[in-house]
Amino acid sequence: MKSKTSVIIGSIFAAYVAFVAVVVLVYEPTPDEMDWEDRQVYNSQKMTDLSLGQDITEVKSLLGKADFSEAKAVQETQLQVLFYRTHHEKSDGITTKEECTPLIFKNNKLMAWGGDTYKQYLDAGTDIASPSAKETETSSKN
Repeated sequence: MKSKTSVIIGSIFAAYVAFVAVVVLVYEPTPDEMDWEDRQVYNSQKMTDLSLGQDITEVKSLLGKADFSEAKAVQETQLQVLFYRTHHEKSDGITTKEECTPLIFKNNKLMAWGGDTYKQYLDAGTDIASPSAKETETSSKN
């Protein structure tokens, strides 16, 4: 009787260990389930797989939920900026835009990414809906 109990307990324990091993080896968390350290490394690595013109849904499925988002419509164009955490600035428990890499989408297609690109995007005034003086002058002549 005692030997049967030992065999049953041993079998259950072996099955449990096998189950845990399979889960540990096969399970890969989504970006949304990762802690901030793992997520920023994951995001940095996956951004090397991005390509210009990629659809926003593909990017979201690859990188998960963005840390920050901005969007606006400029005339007939939809502009959206998604920010993904990629580097650590300071340990304060808060993710800031400075710790993120911006991805800029035009009509749901990836047109640029990176901090310098976002600064150029802001400096160029591409997020201002009013036409330039030259455009106004041209349209008033017609």
